[in-house]
Amino acid sequence: MDLLDYRNEIDEIDRKMVELFTRRMDIAADIGRYKQEKNLPVYDPQRERQKLGALTEMTREDLSASVEGLYSTIFELSRAYQRMLSPKATALREEIEAAIENTPNLFPERALAACQGVEGAYSQQACEKIFKRPQIMYFDSFEGVFSAIDNGLCPYGVLPLENSTAGSVNHIYDLMMEYHFHIVRSTRIKVDHSLLVRPGVKKEDIREIFSHEQALSQCSEFLSEMKDVKITPCANTAAAAKMIFESGRTDAAAISSRSCAELYGLQCLQDSIQNQGSNYTRFICISKDLEIYPGSDTTSVMMTLPHKPGALYRTLARFNALGINIQKLESRPLPGSDFEFMFYFDFEASIYSPEFLEFFEDVEGIATRFQYLGSYLESR
Repeated sequence: MDLLDYRNEIDEIDRKMVELFTRRMDIAADIGRYKQEKNLPVYDPQRERQKLGALTEMTREDLSASVEGLYSTIFELSRAYQRMLSPKATALREEIEAAIENTPNLFPERALAACQGVEGAYSQQACEKIFKRPQIMYFDSFEGVFSAIDNGLCPYGVLPLENSTAGSVNHIYDLMMEYHFHIVRSTRIKVDHSLLVRPGVKKEDIREIFSHEQALSQCSEFLSEMKDVKITPCANTAAAAKMIFESGRTDAAAISSRSCAELYGLQCLQDSIQNQGSNYTRFICISKDLEIYPGSDTTSVMMTLPHKPGALYRTLARFNALGINIQKLESRPLPGSDFEFMFYFDFEASIYSPEFLEFFEDVEGIATRFQYLGSYLESR
């Protein structure tokens, strides 16, 4: 046999497999309708475990893992098909549909927003990009912003989520597990860090540099060249600039934005000291109420998965079965638990697509805890 003969044989096998797969999905649809009539859940983990065990027993040992992966995907495709044919009016689905219908067509131009830091912070720049005319209330910590939203002190809050150089802001993800909130917008800010000092101070005079830990990480290459200089993290880049101004120190510097030099009367010794020129920070805008504005195409969810083999794979299979693109996957350990993690997903799906609402069907079948954070647009 030559290559063409092998390919012809594969083509014939594929034709038969497609016929059998179509027949299997038709039967799965009948099972789905039966389960709906009897008020039974779509996901039956015991049946799937038994089926996978039987399938791997009848498979050659070198192919057993491949067969298990294949049928795990087939099972998810079958569940997705059943859910699509027999959608259930869950509380979450009704909440999402109501938010899509009742949210105003235009995002507010003016709003009171909570930010961490002081005047001149990058959060302020992000807030002014999201809202045209915001009123900003500053808080000392990220938790203060979450608390302000949770207690109704401010309707919106703006928080940094990740940086293109330094990665995710882990403390934000940890706080996400403690508070009830929704994401209603996101934006990206180009971050250019400058070395700021009081007027007249020279680079060789510097004995200590202050900034936020993320900024220090983003400027690690520059800082490695500053010999015998103490590096001190502080709450915020703008707070570092303000502290240098108020302290009167002539042996200290701040890593902050150039706008803070003008704001606090400081001198810029060097611009763009970050490791990479294309240094961006992504910010999210949160609110307590669920607001889904027209055209939203990014959705964020958090879920805790069972601590057992295949749990994450089964979740990823759902995205694959629905043809949904995952934009971000983040994991954080659950406080007080052993080897359990919270998984954060950003995925791309228009709120008007059938796959969007279908994703939320029977989520209890894959997660021990599930939290829908919101669907939103990113400001450009």
